[in-house]
Amino acid sequence: MNWSRWIRQTHRWVSIAFMVAVIIVTVLVISGEEEPAEWVYLLPLFPLALLAVTGLYLFVLPYATRWRDGRGTG
Repeated sequence: MNWSRWIRQTHRWVSIAFMVAVIIVTVLVISGEEEPAEWVYLLPLFPLALLAVTGLYLFVLPYATRWRDGRGTG
């Protein structure tokens, strides 16, 4: 498996983990039994940071490929 494909697959799986974390936090807040611990609100931040890194890589990848091949951007 090449590097780009591995990053793309990781991005997909991390997006699922992010959605699960957001759903868990939402359910805990809506349940209303008692205020959740502060770390619960921070739960989605780690997957979100990974999504930002992999997303930026995937965004820049086509431009970097064109630049490396010498075709330019225009």
